[in-house]
Amino acid sequence: MNENKNTGFTLWLTGLSGAGKSTIASRLTEVLEELGLPVEWLDGDDLRQHVCKGLGFSREDRFENIRRAVYLAGLLNRHDVITIVSVISPYREMREYARETLSGFGEIYVDCPLQVCEERDVKGLYAKARRGDIPLFTGITDPYEVPEHPELTLHTAEQSPEESVATLLEWLKNNKGM
Repeated sequence: MNENKNTGFTLWLTGLSGAGKSTIASRLTEVLEELGLPVEWLDGDDLRQHVCKGLGFSREDRFENIRRAVYLAGLLNRHDVITIVSVISPYREMREYARETLSGFGEIYVDCPLQVCEERDVKGLYAKARRGDIPLFTGITDPYEVPEHPELTLHTAEQSPEESVATLLEWLKNNKGM
């Protein structure tokens, strides 16, 4: 029987659509894999397509989406897997639920001004939201509650994805002993 404490933990990347969460999560996953570490990336778009299909964007459905992501992250963490979750998770209450439920939790705020996120929007979601074609769109017709005390804030309008990943790796080194 393994009496060592589990080494799995969750990095929870939160921020507006287009802030850079998925780009950073993808690159960080690659770096951690190259280091030979067990890592899994749970991306918000993939979760909605496969695990949370049928959920809408009401506050209740968004919270259910987060509950499912937290459950999966917890399963992975128990098996010593570093889990990177990249989801908007717009409400503080959702992120507090994740923090309280997951034993090794780090909230990473991917901070990017709304205007920059809109400029980056290759899917045209912000334009559709501004036209009223997408109701309850975070940052436009639905709020995003900025984290009050994240473990780390990445400023992606000022940093390249590589710089953001390097900042995150330095934080991991200092806080998770990696």
